[in-house]
Amino acid sequence: MPQKSNYINRELSWLAFNHRVMQEAMDKSVPLFERLRFLGIFSNNMDEFFRVRVASIKKILPLGKKMIAEFAGYTPKQLLEEIQLKVRDLQEDFESTYNTIISELQKQKIYFINEKQLSKEQSVFVKEYFSEQVRSDIIPIMLNQAKQFPELKDQSIYFGIRMLAGPHEVVKYAIIEIPKRLPRFIKVPGKDDRLNIMFLDDVIRHNLPEIFKTLQAKQIEAYTLKITRDAELDIENEVAQTYIDSIYKSVKNRKKGEPVRFLYDKDIPSDLYNKIKWAMHLVKDDNLIGGGRYHNFKDFISFPDFGRKDLTYENLKPLNHPEIDSAGSIMQHMRNKDFMVHYPYQSFHYFIDLMREAALDPHVSSIRITLYRVAMNSKVTNALINAAKNGKNVVVIIELQARFDEENNIYWAKKLGEEGVKVIYGVKGLKVHSKLCLITRKENGKSFYYANIGTGNYNEKTAVLYSDKSLFTTNQKIAYEVKQVFNFFENNERNYKYQHLLVSPRTTRSGFNKLIENEINNAKKGKEAYILLKMNNLVDKQMIDKLYEASQAGVKIRLIIRGICCLKTGIESFSNNIRGIGVIDRFLEHTRIYIFCNGGKESTYISSSDWMYRNLDKRIEVSCPIIDPKVKEEVRQIIETQWKDNVKARILDENLENHYRKIRDEEPIRSQYLTYENLKKQVPKNN
Repeated sequence: MPQKSNYINRELSWLAFNHRVMQEAMDKSVPLFERLRFLGIFSNNMDEFFRVRVASIKKILPLGKKMIAEFAGYTPKQLLEEIQLKVRDLQEDFESTYNTIISELQKQKIYFINEKQLSKEQSVFVKEYFSEQVRSDIIPIMLNQAKQFPELKDQSIYFGIRMLAGPHEVVKYAIIEIPKRLPRFIKVPGKDDRLNIMFLDDVIRHNLPEIFKTLQAKQIEAYTLKITRDAELDIENEVAQTYIDSIYKSVKNRKKGEPVRFLYDKDIPSDLYNKIKWAMHLVKDDNLIGGGRYHNFKDFISFPDFGRKDLTYENLKPLNHPEIDSAGSIMQHMRNKDFMVHYPYQSFHYFIDLMREAALDPHVSSIRITLYRVAMNSKVTNALINAAKNGKNVVVIIELQARFDEENNIYWAKKLGEEGVKVIYGVKGLKVHSKLCLITRKENGKSFYYANIGTGNYNEKTAVLYSDKSLFTTNQKIAYEVKQVFNFFENNERNYKYQHLLVSPRTTRSGFNKLIENEINNAKKGKEAYILLKMNNLVDKQMIDKLYEASQAGVKIRLIIRGICCLKTGIESFSNNIRGIGVIDRFLEHTRIYIFCNGGKESTYISSSDWMYRNLDKRIEVSCPIIDPKVKEEVRQIIETQWKDNVKARILDENLENHYRKIRDEEPIRSQYLTYENLKKQVPKNN
């Protein structure tokens, strides 16, 4: 049994978060195709969880009881056992939810059909499709003949094949990889108005006799397999080209990492299962999980709508900013006043326009920007390349270790360098996670700075999916400190002082500690004292302890946390003044906002940083105070709207039960949609 702890284990809290994701797939008010996509998100999240978190725990199994404090009362072995139990429960819920959705789709005349349900005409179509599109990608590996068992790749799915072959019906085994380059879902024509959809897996199943015809196979069975491997990079911190080569090699090696989970069709025959298990040296601790006929449900994230728009979310077109003339100068508007763009409710094009304007402005001398996750076809990087070609001094700090985006970032690092952009590959020992852009323009013989500070990446693809804040400011005190951050990127040996920004790893922890301490002191004096925190993850124990201390002093604390929350709310002895919710809805809540009463003169920060050890002490993160009163009020209203959510908010409690937060006798408030409508009302009709 685990020991009692004042904290929630982070891995179990994460599993509770992913359960909230699956609750969206269970929610009958969510359009059917979107429910399938939430199952895809759940599956993708679970893959990453095993590839990173479970892999890390397995590495420290020998430490045993030494890790009890770190794991909130669990030894690594106890934790892995608890994870396996939770995951199996989630897998059962997943299968049940999927079957329910399939049944509801059939009421809409949408059918997932398998190879045994084809008409003669459909069989002909599937065979032709296989011959023309799939056959060349199928390379069976015969296990009876292979010198060694093939290295199953992470992120791929396979068929384990069992067949009776030849005139003597000898049992033979094979492995087939399901091609990744092909669409996973194929529309199969029919005579009626039904929409028939077939998995690529079943297209291959239907053509197994063709694949193995030379073996005279009489009975062929295929069972889906999937391996999840350790995804952590093993890299020595180096610089320049050696650094790129090191990361590129490690990303390639990731596919050969140690197994941390093995998923298989629970109907697989015992002889085939044991043969594969033995050949891969899998044991109980490798998280062997029996599931259904299909795996890699993450492919449902990109499930096509097949023309059925009625089964997807209604289109919410990103709004124009109410105060900005779309035909005017962004830089001129920044000179007039600060403004904030709220993604995805408002359009990302304002930042693209700023980049393009700066690239063409003859008075702009330099553009500096941090890039963490970059869109594949990035308008941001294209604007930066254009600026370099126009003679601007363009400096890009690109983080090559953005997990699972390393290859894309390496591509852009090389591309930008080839086009004349100065590329800095992060900072040795510190991951660059801040979201900063600084434009330097000569005005009246002096350098004038235009800064953008955000909570999310400069990525136009995620800007329509993620909830983030983007501050456009020419407040020279703020902008000058942004310049100091960029100076640090170029000269790591110097220390820079910050009066306004909180910058990890130097001042973020101490700065937020002072803000909390101020609330504690005010509460003890009988003054109003409160804290409202919105972030993705709250894990750092020192910060949690400080919040516990504040709660005991009488500070009212509200938490809006999407993902992991290791703080126990509402415990009489130490957290009775802390309440928390998590919101999972159509858009991914990604914004970090920190609000402190400050004696009635609220201090409000937007940030790239969660409260995790890595963000506070091992990364370059920036938290920026909101100075402009109007912008501060905008942020406050949006946060209050989210706190009032009684449709998509779940209560964060120590039992991780994910109960929906229902408020009696009140109108339903779905915060994301209400935020959109509130911002829409502000847009002039002619804008």
